[in-house]
Amino acid sequence: MGRCPLTIDSNRLNQQVRVVYERVAREPASRFHFHTGAAYAAHRLGYDAAALAALPAVCTERFSGVGNPLRIGTIPAGGVVLDHACGSGMDLLLAARAVGPRGRVIGVDLTPAMRACAMAAAAQAGLLDRLELHEGTFEDLPVADASVDILISNGVINLAPDKPRLMSEVVRVLRPGGALYLGAVAVDRELAAVARGNADLWAACIGGASTEAALLQLIADSGLQHGRVCERFESFVGTDVDRKFHNRLHAYGVNVHAVKPHAVASQA
Repeated sequence: MGRCPLTIDSNRLNQQVRVVYERVAREPASRFHFHTGAAYAAHRLGYDAAALAALPAVCTERFSGVGNPLRIGTIPAGGVVLDHACGSGMDLLLAARAVGPRGRVIGVDLTPAMRACAMAAAAQAGLLDRLELHEGTFEDLPVADASVDILISNGVINLAPDKPRLMSEVVRVLRPGGALYLGAVAVDRELAAVARGNADLWAACIGGASTEAALLQLIADSGLQHGRVCERFESFVGTDVDRKFHNRLHAYGVNVHAVKPHAVASQA
């Protein structure tokens, strides 16, 4: 699956996504089509409960990822990490602690209320000195070419109307040898056109989800190498999505790792 189907308006989709995640920021204890919060992250996705307890609640209560990209590989001390659509900043702050005082983390997010939560959490955690936070979209990241060691993303690619364009931006900002640590929604079969055209299902992370094979092909087509699924998570068990598609569609979270190749030396 590549670009958004013609049956859905991309502008309406982006607006719907903003509405949903503004509500998550304002009312994190409300009911959504997906799970939220630190308990879900620890019990379903394998986050370290003690590490989450040490973070400000303003970020952990609003967490709504579907995987655990920080389990995919090492976050290098002194490195540069980009959290692609960082939301309220839980993964962002965990990465900030991992890079240490000589490192830097960059958060990019579309939703103003989520960015405000991430900034407040960074201030409370004393991590503002190693953090940048920017407004930005999937298709136009406000980050310099070849400037990022690790790009983490959690439950975001499934929200993007134009996935090839998103992946071209991922490749652009990664340094040669840099890595993608991706948490994404996967489905066990291709969705019907009516589901692909439903903006509410897109905002709920399902309408734009791909099969594992399609996701890995998208990554390979972008030019990244060694793409592989590292881990799977039952991210939607007990949600409205689970009840809606009962036994007709299996939606779940995956951790995916891929690497940007080093430039090939020219032959004399």
